[in-house]
Amino acid sequence: MKNSARILVIEDDIDINNVMAASLAKAGYVCTQAFSGSEARLVFKAATTAGEEPFDLVITDLMLPGASGEELVREIRAHSDAPVIVVSARTDPGDKVELLELGADDYVAKPFDLDELLARVAVQLRHASRSTTRTSATLRFKDWVLNTEARTLVAAGEPVRLTRLEYGIVEALVRRPKKVFTKRELFQAAWNEDCVVEEKAVNVHVSNIRGKLKPSGTDAYLETVWGIGFKLAE
Repeated sequence: MKNSARILVIEDDIDINNVMAASLAKAGYVCTQAFSGSEARLVFKAATTAGEEPFDLVITDLMLPGASGEELVREIRAHSDAPVIVVSARTDPGDKVELLELGADDYVAKPFDLDELLARVAVQLRHASRSTTRTSATLRFKDWVLNTEARTLVAAGEPVRLTRLEYGIVEALVRRPKKVFTKRELFQAAWNEDCVVEEKAVNVHVSNIRGKLKPSGTDAYLETVWGIGFKLAE
């Protein structure tokens, strides 16, 4: 994705918000700033009235006046597939797991290095760009039907709304239905690039997928191979 990508920065600390926005603008990104959760809601709502994806990426703090970062992640994910990077001073592993469950794509702990933030932004945008340029095709596994162009999953006739990374995990498994993936292999296949990943994060994503598949009765298609990773049930 080009550096003209549109980024929404949500941070109530004015100095931190301005520093992030200035750094992103210097890198060529188009930034919109919001200084509270309520302001972010208004900005996002106004931007979506045209019926288009208003932002290519969102960066948000957690402790915000008006609406918490957790609330914003949930609301953004319900209406947009734009990558969400959370920036917060909270570093408890439980917070990270909760945010992954809500649909956040990455988590950066404060204090952070601006170069690291820019690198993470570039990775998220690069992956989002790849997601929109795949060759059109339909993949099937038992009662699953995947459209790789629209990046959608229909399970037993019912559409299943997945995050970008969740869909990537399912597609990776379906493309190689007999392979037992280690957690690292599965995450890398979903991202389509080498990366460092915490095993707990992969467990959370797979758990989320199973929960979304449960109403269709196809959650058992995802099989845990203890001590290794995951595969599709034969």
